[in-house]
Amino acid sequence: MADKNTKGPKPGNLELERGISELRADIEIIEKNHSLYDEKNFSSRADVIDDLEFHIIERIDGFSQNLCHALELADLKRDAERIKLQLEKINIDLFGRLRAKIQMGGCRRAAFRDMIEEFVGDSLKESANQATIGYDNLDVFMDGLFPIATLPEETRAREPEMVFYQKTPARIIFELVDKANFSKGDVFYDLGSGLGQVGILVNLLSGFTTKGIEFEPAYCNYAKAYARQLNLPDVQFINADAREADYSDGTVFFMYTPFEGRMLDDVLKKLQIASKGREIWLFTYGPCSFQVGKQSWLKCEKPEEITIYGLAMFSNKIIK
Repeated sequence: MADKNTKGPKPGNLELERGISELRADIEIIEKNHSLYDEKNFSSRADVIDDLEFHIIERIDGFSQNLCHALELADLKRDAERIKLQLEKINIDLFGRLRAKIQMGGCRRAAFRDMIEEFVGDSLKESANQATIGYDNLDVFMDGLFPIATLPEETRAREPEMVFYQKTPARIIFELVDKANFSKGDVFYDLGSGLGQVGILVNLLSGFTTKGIEFEPAYCNYAKAYARQLNLPDVQFINADAREADYSDGTVFFMYTPFEGRMLDDVLKKLQIASKGREIWLFTYGPCSFQVGKQSWLKCEKPEEITIYGLAMFSNKIIK
C-alpha cells in the first residue's frame, strides 16, 4: 500500500505544467517560422495573430491565478505579446503603403484586384465557395486596408423597419462586381451604404461611378471623408431616405437588407418607377432577397438559389 504521506506533484499542477510546456513550444514554433515575416504571407500571419490573441495569451491569462508559476507565465505572455506586436507591425506598414498607392491613383480595376490576389489570393478563392454569413481573411485584409477607428455615433433614430448597420462580407462585393459586367455609362448605387465600404470597393474594382444612399448623417459624412482621403472622386455618398432618393441615372443597385417590410416595398416601387424604359440590375444579400424575389416586375437569374447567405441577382428584363 502506498504511503499516504508521499509527496509529489498534485494532478492540478501536472496539468498546469503540461499546459505551460505546450504554450512555450507553440510560441517557439511561431517565432521560428520566418515565413510569417514575409509581408506577402498575410493569411498565415493573420491566422497566427488570431491564435496568439485568442488561444495562447488567453490561455496564459487563465493560468495566471497560479502564484507558483507567476513569473514563468509572465515571461511567456511577454514573449507572445512581443511576437504579436511584431507581426501586427508588418501589417500596419503594409497597409499604409498600399493606401498611399491607392491615394496616388496607381491601384484601380485590374491593378487593385491583382494587389488583393497577391496578399489574400487563397482567401479570395475560398470565399467564392463560402455558403455562410461568416467573415474570413479577405475581410481581415479589407479591415486593415480601410480601418474604422471608431464607429460614428448615430444622430437619428432608426425607423422600426430599418435594419442596424452591418458590414457586407468582402467576398459578396467581389462576386457582385464579377457578375455585374459593368459597361460604359453604368452607375452603381448602394442603398443603405453605411460607412461606404461597398461603394469604395466597387469603384476600386470596376472603375465606374458609385453612389451610396445613407439615412444616418454621421455614417454618410464618415464615408464622404474616407472617399476624399483615398482620392476617389467618382465615389459619392448622399444623405437621404432611400424612399425619396433620385435613382434616374442608376443602372446597377445593391442592398444588404437595409430595411424590411413596407419600407422595402416602398423602395422597390421607387426603383420600379425610376427604371421604366430602361434596364437595371438589382443585387441583394440577406433576408431581403426573398421579399425582392416576390416582385412581379423583377426576375431572378437563378431563383432556385436564393438564400440568406448568397448574392441574388435580379433584373427588370425578361430573363430567358
